[in-house]
Amino acid sequence: MAKLKDKVKNALDEARMLVLGAQVLVGFQFRSVFEQGFDKLPLPSQLLKLLGLGLLLLAVALIISPAAYHRLVERGEDTHEVHRYTTKLMAWALLPFCFGIGIDLYVAVQKVVGWKTGAAAGAFGTLTAAFFWYGLEFYMRRERAEEVEAAKGRSEMSEAQGEKPDEKERLSNKINHVLTECRVVLPGSQALLGFQFISVLTESFDKLPPLSKYIHLASLGLNALTIVLLITPAAYHRLVERGEETEHFHRFASKVLVAALVPLALGLAGDIYVVVQKVSDSQLVSVVAALVVLAIFWELWFGLTLYRRTQRLYAD
Repeated sequence: MAKLKDKVKNALDEARMLVLGAQVLVGFQFRSVFEQGFDKLPLPSQLLKLLGLGLLLLAVALIISPAAYHRLVERGEDTHEVHRYTTKLMAWALLPFCFGIGIDLYVAVQKVVGWKTGAAAGAFGTLTAAFFWYGLEFYMRRERAEEVEAAKGRSEMSEAQGEKPDEKERLSNKINHVLTECRVVLPGSQALLGFQFISVLTESFDKLPPLSKYIHLASLGLNALTIVLLITPAAYHRLVERGEETEHFHRFASKVLVAALVPLALGLAGDIYVVVQKVSDSQLVSVVAALVVLAIFWELWFGLTLYRRTQRLYAD
């Protein structure tokens, strides 16, 4: 039940959410070519890295296109056309992202475990992203088609009759908040993923014990899952809700955001193990450090928050 200006703002905000992280990943893709480990990769992996770079550049071009369209065609005006254009471009932009993640997972895993496991990891990463960004949306779009159309009708009717703040404004604010919270977490997660991919190509990584390499790959996979989950609300809002502000979308985005914090915490703790093990050369110290970091994340993100939520429920 969003006004046109809010729908356009949300669409552009969601595009900005994607492009910030995409540009960071593009930077790391360029950097990876100059790492010592890149020359040691098999030729197919090197060519795939270049293909992955090209796919991410295509994604960036698609995501930035609505900004140029808004300025040059619509002259900055909020129109239904710019909203539709942004929605379509974002839907296409996620496709090269899917394959880019799969390619990077293949290259990283192939270097440590072999091409068969790497191919399985890459395919799994691509299919996971495709499910959360396309499969789930297309299924839910059919399920929620009538409700979304009804919400759109109510929105147009309320606009024609004049402003009605209160409930609509509160829902709009809640949706803005949850999308902002996704934007807070996403760029850092994508930067971390870039570091994780780059580190696989460094000379120091080759000297790590096998266990540390496997833990790093697991952490990389967990962080990739975090990114997939954090981008999902933007895809869902575009493809299922068609930019409408509904309570259903707010609940969905909130659940996905909280779910994304789980693999993020595990992935960060895993890489803390790898870093501390490299510095201390002690497995015990590394395990303790990882558990301490995991406990801090868990307490601040879930323990304290759930405790405060329970307190508030009992107080009410």
